[in-house]
Amino acid sequence: MSLAHGRPYLAIPGPSVMPDAVLRAMHRASPNIYEGAIVEMVAGLIPDLRYVAQSVAAKVAIYIANGHGAWEAALANVVGEGDRVLVPATGRFAHGWAEMARGLGAEVELIDFGTKSTYDPERVAEALRADTGREIKAVLASHVDTATSIRNDLASLRAAMDSTGHPALLMADCVASLGVEEFRMDDWGVDIMVSASQKGLMVPPGLGFVFFNEKAEARRTEMTRVSRYWDWVPRGKPDFFYEYFGGTAPTHHLYGLRVALDMIREEGIEQVWNRHAVLARAIWAAAEAWGQGGPLTLNVADRGLRSHAVTALRLGKPYGAQLRKWCETEAGVTLGIGLGMTEPEDPMGTGFFRLGHMGHVNAHMILGLLGVIEAGFVSLDIPHGQGALGAAAAEIAKG
Repeated sequence: MSLAHGRPYLAIPGPSVMPDAVLRAMHRASPNIYEGAIVEMVAGLIPDLRYVAQSVAAKVAIYIANGHGAWEAALANVVGEGDRVLVPATGRFAHGWAEMARGLGAEVELIDFGTKSTYDPERVAEALRADTGREIKAVLASHVDTATSIRNDLASLRAAMDSTGHPALLMADCVASLGVEEFRMDDWGVDIMVSASQKGLMVPPGLGFVFFNEKAEARRTEMTRVSRYWDWVPRGKPDFFYEYFGGTAPTHHLYGLRVALDMIREEGIEQVWNRHAVLARAIWAAAEAWGQGGPLTLNVADRGLRSHAVTALRLGKPYGAQLRKWCETEAGVTLGIGLGMTEPEDPMGTGFFRLGHMGHVNAHMILGLLGVIEAGFVSLDIPHGQGALGAAAAEIAKG
């Protein structure tokens, strides 16, 4: 007997659960894109996007693109063919951004820190000190790697970079973290930040964002050529409405974004960060309890390095695939696949899975998610420790 009927729960690390208010805002006829209310509405989005990024001065370029498009947009404005970039990698998505840079003709120096630990800022500093010719134009760093669930310390990375006196830009991938994790663009010295709409911002996939400061703008002026579509200059300071988007506006995404930003403002960004931290700790407590009597392990052992947006777990083959299938077909809950996580005996990574806990989530959703997972363990006879739900509830109770 399947109990999957009713409202499904997509517990993957993006696209995240979309609020009904966002969906209602998008369910309307197309507006006039040349004048009228939407022009004023979009101008009002920019200061609220800055608020989420905790920046008072950064300019914001909005692209009709996913996070990969935002990666390319950011690179296209500051990295030319033959330029060098430095990439400290802590999972699949740092490698992906590096691949994007190579595709634009950049030379990539990649320092791979594996899939279970953060990067060592001093090793990044050493690489910058060795660049006596100042050929490295940027350091590309993920705040949260969505595949490994590692949360990196961008402020420490900035401090290490500053200790070298190297002029390289700090570029941060915050696709998984913006609107979830504490992020302070100005205070942490991030020059360029990229994100997208479908995770902490609670809007369907389709909008990419590039935030950039004055140092990044100065680097843009040194570029001999930038694609007209990716060029952030007209998008960051448009003379005409169409320049925000390089053409037709993504109208319905913008309506949804307006509501999502209102929700974040109403809750308060620091409370948003705190809510995600509490819910993440509840998931960790349950997973740690399950692991006491079975094969489940969290990918990141150190709690201080775990993301508050996504949790990557190893259950082993064949249990991982079995659990994901059971949760979806029998209970209506979709767990995320393992991504970039493989073992010799499991080359497809089917023994891994991920939980997304970002955006429009609350205590009862997380406790329900954990209850379904435990039911799956019982139904499938997967060995597991006891007391997981109680441990999670205790974390929720502490707040």
